[in-house]
Amino acid sequence: MANAEREERPERPVESDGTAHLFRALGKQIKVLRERAGMSQRELGIATHCGEDLISAMERGVRTPQPDFLDRADDVLGAGGVLKAAMGEAREALAKARTRHPGWFRGFARVEADSVALHEYSNQAIPGLLQTEEYARAVFTKRRPLLDEQTLEKRVADRMARQQIFERWPAPTLSFVLEEVVLQRSLGGRVVHIGQLHQLRRIGQMRTVELQVMPTRLDEHPSMDGPFTLLTPRGRSEVAYTEIQGHARLITDPEEVRLFSERYGIMRAQALTPRESLMLIEKMLGEL
Repeated sequence: MANAEREERPERPVESDGTAHLFRALGKQIKVLRERAGMSQRELGIATHCGEDLISAMERGVRTPQPDFLDRADDVLGAGGVLKAAMGEAREALAKARTRHPGWFRGFARVEADSVALHEYSNQAIPGLLQTEEYARAVFTKRRPLLDEQTLEKRVADRMARQQIFERWPAPTLSFVLEEVVLQRSLGGRVVHIGQLHQLRRIGQMRTVELQVMPTRLDEHPSMDGPFTLLTPRGRSEVAYTEIQGHARLITDPEEVRLFSERYGIMRAQALTPRESLMLIEKMLGEL
């Protein structure tokens, strides 16, 4: 992401609206209820359509629980309405969190957070929604002009907060097409690279996500103009988003959006299937 504007102090994902203490306390309640029910974090994750890492992050108070999660967890843990009572506060905190991004990115962030479908093509780096914290920090650390430490940490935290889209239920339709070279580029070094490939494998195995790799060996390509994202906001028509060399653009013209959609469809047909893509990632992990 680009833009060198000065930002506020770095914030954890739940701190932007002053509710950090509330969600730390809520996280502790979730942990107590889980342990009382005799469930592991993994078991609770499976029962509520979440990952084990996410359950851990919520219990530590560093991720805001989605209202849908609180609704499901209350039933699974037999909380008797204790967790459901916090759904309103969680919804409000998530809405306020969308204003934490830089001004030039907020329009896209609002649309992304409410979308029922998201399709992203990337040819330079792993998309922000798929990045590990370490990978994201490596990306922001080396960008030019250099970011100060406060801005850098805030950008990382904000990027991680966007990944709550994977926790929504009903889940949006999510697909990603990544150029093979993106998977080969070891930003941040070998350890970060391995961690990022593991992250791609984990997300690619989610039943709500379709992840495909575009092989470098192909001798034709329908979209050499750069990365883009297609979004379908709830109750509205599909839009496209591009962000190249510091210039962000949210595209709503139906004919222009249709062209992006057409290119994306052709790329999905040319790319490896999701199963083949996961096999390639496994092969790359075995070689590192």
